[in-house]
Amino acid sequence: MLELRQVHKTYATPQGPLRVLEDVSLRLAAGESLALMGESGSGKSTLLHLAAGLDLPDQGTITLEGQNVASLPEPARAKLRREQLGLVFQQFHLVPSLTVIDNLRLQARLAKRDDADWASYLIERLGLTGLEKRYPEQLSGGQQQRLAIGRALAPRPALLLADEPTGNLDETSAGEVLDLLLSLVHETQCALLVVTHSRQVAAPLDRCLSLRLGHLLDTVL
Repeated sequence: MLELRQVHKTYATPQGPLRVLEDVSLRLAAGESLALMGESGSGKSTLLHLAAGLDLPDQGTITLEGQNVASLPEPARAKLRREQLGLVFQQFHLVPSLTVIDNLRLQARLAKRDDADWASYLIERLGLTGLEKRYPEQLSGGQQQRLAIGRALAPRPALLLADEPTGNLDETSAGEVLDLLLSLVHETQCALLVVTHSRQVAAPLDRCLSLRLGHLLDTVL
């Protein structure tokens, strides 16, 4: 599903080159969930952006569904993101002028995979029944994040990438959102890569790796 092989990434800074990732390799199979942990600034989000084709490695290859992401031009990477990836962030990134149901179906419509029955099922599973015509500002934080997860899963992506998906929520809401995320991922059999600093978030996932000084290490929780 997703493979990074000997990936290197360095950024130019006023203080000189900053090496963020060094010889990073990982594989993620269909239906598998993986937590990526590390201290702030360790390169977790950089790795996620590389996996999504939002940034390019200096060296190495990134393969998604058999395609070398780094070798594709930006229009092709954008098409791949629309059709194969779901993205969930700490900030909800909902469209304020769209209703709940229109936010939910937005990504699926862009991917030309809109399915009214699947959208209705997601609304029910997300606990948003009866709120379809509300706007994001009329929802709680937990409801907004559940909606963001539904939007990412509406096109039935092959891979879901989540960057601190419960970081803006209280402990109770975070637990509910995580349980729902893992349940829906299991139902759809998409692969899941979660960037998190939380051991509570990482614990239920199939595997956990940590980034330290640019290197990827196995982590035992």
